[in-house]
Amino acid sequence: MERILGKVQKPSRYTGGELNSVVKDKKSVSLRFAFCFPDTYEIGMSHLGMKILYSLINAREDAWCERVFAPWTDMEEAMRENGLPLYALESGDPVAGFDILGFTLQYELSYTNVLNMLDLAGLPVLAADREALAPLVIGGGPCACNAEPVADFFDLFVLGEGEEALPELLDLYNLHKQRGSTKAEFLRAAARIQGVYVPSLYEVSYSPGGAVAAITPREGAPEKVRKRIIRDLDAAFAPEELVVPFIETVHDRVTVEVFRGCSRGCRFCQAGFIYRPVREKSATVADNQSRRLCENTGYDEISLCALSASDYSGLEELLDRLLDWSKDEMVNISLPSLRIDNFSAELLEKTGAVRQSGLTFAPEAGTQRLRDVINKNIGEHEVLAAVRKAFEGGKTSVKLYFMIGLPAETDEDIEGIAALAQKTVDEYYANPGKPKGRSVNVGVSVSTFVPKPFTPFQWEPQDTVETISRKQALLRNSVTTRKVSLNFHKAQPSFLEAVFARGDRRLSHVIETAWRNGCRFDGWDELFQFDVWLAAFDACGLDPAFYANRRREYDEILPWDHMDYGVSKAFLIRENKNAQAGVTTPGCLEHCAGCGANTLCGGDRCAF
Repeated sequence: MERILGKVQKPSRYTGGELNSVVKDKKSVSLRFAFCFPDTYEIGMSHLGMKILYSLINAREDAWCERVFAPWTDMEEAMRENGLPLYALESGDPVAGFDILGFTLQYELSYTNVLNMLDLAGLPVLAADREALAPLVIGGGPCACNAEPVADFFDLFVLGEGEEALPELLDLYNLHKQRGSTKAEFLRAAARIQGVYVPSLYEVSYSPGGAVAAITPREGAPEKVRKRIIRDLDAAFAPEELVVPFIETVHDRVTVEVFRGCSRGCRFCQAGFIYRPVREKSATVADNQSRRLCENTGYDEISLCALSASDYSGLEELLDRLLDWSKDEMVNISLPSLRIDNFSAELLEKTGAVRQSGLTFAPEAGTQRLRDVINKNIGEHEVLAAVRKAFEGGKTSVKLYFMIGLPAETDEDIEGIAALAQKTVDEYYANPGKPKGRSVNVGVSVSTFVPKPFTPFQWEPQDTVETISRKQALLRNSVTTRKVSLNFHKAQPSFLEAVFARGDRRLSHVIETAWRNGCRFDGWDELFQFDVWLAAFDACGLDPAFYANRRREYDEILPWDHMDYGVSKAFLIRENKNAQAGVTTPGCLEHCAGCGANTLCGGDRCAF
């Protein structure tokens, strides 16, 4: 290991031994769990869900959870050359000897990394070829809401939030391990836990046109698998310590969750629907957790985590509590997800009390007509009022997020992005208190719309790669000032993301073929091989455009129709029709739109 690590980039990715990492006597535990993140250490160590579940499992006396990340290409090459199998950071033991390998699926373009990690572990990539109970390969995370493209590789998935479902699953596993059960016996029992989906217990048939014809459960599996949620965030498990990396990570700070879900209902946003309903954490609990984590890690920044942190009803109280101690300790407070329509000068003053940080706003679309289509529920005057407050508060740069390729988009909407960016520049120079001799920078980040399951746009086609490229060129030509900097996401990866977001389990063969032909780290521009992916689709006799660029009818059986995330299909259809008519729907905090998420709380209305 010492010889290998001396030859690779960032060897600290692979050593373990960080502050607060958990080391146990493996002879004293009955279950070993490898939490596998299918991307680099720096990305995985920034993920809040991993931190929560790592601490949750390690709080058990009978279990030991260790971390595993995808090795970068130089480390993979060294591992294969030297016969070094994939190992866990805490013990250095090969993960093939663990009881459970748990993969979090945050992004569709990480799927080949899952296969690569299984192969590096010396395990068959297909679940059908892994006959023993151990190691069991399980998945979770947002991509599990349509797990079909990777169904052939996993033994089961946990849908929704894992803080309650995962301990139940571990208890069941221990019981069946003691009994000497077969994997099939365990999986049949696991399928009876709410939130557990066992793909091998479902048969999928297809129509002559290629769409799903039927999804049939077998051996007592439920017709629909209902996601799990945590109802009370104050009572939910939260770590008091975090592993502190030796190297800088993407989000190098303490992250404290203040609420889950989102009340806004933006029609493109999968997270806003699959994490419903909104549940808040009290300001007292969030403050106590923040302070303990800072004391136990030494971090000097707290990020208040939520899909829309400025919608948190206890925000003012929490900021006041945090500032009582964080200012003296020189701890910065970060709000990474601000809404334009409730951004205030007071908020800017409090979050900038220790040190200045950048501000990002997301108008999403360049015209009011298109913002109404996507149900953004903000006006241009609110966008400009927010950036004006930022400039009056001393900011000299802001970032604006937009999407292109949205349903019903026209060239006028594309040109509207450039126009709104220019108006933002004009707001800076209209500020009489702007710093002398300093110019403004408006960073415009433009991603490509990807239709996702469990959103009102799940039936909509994605623009072709050629159309997206044309729209990107139009936007470049529409920007006439150097004070606006454009950053585009590449169209080809977004196309592939759309394929797998709405795909069926026939795509497992495509993923395996592309991986065997060298694809991995597909979310990284320098390693993305679009031609290899197209060849894989061709070899498997599947057309990627069938999945990405085709409009679905409302009565078509969708590959994820046997998943229940609490939001009814009737509501999503109604919202899709509202989008076509340009009609907006108020947010949950204003008026209940009847999405169905209230049923997850066991009551007539949502928990908030």
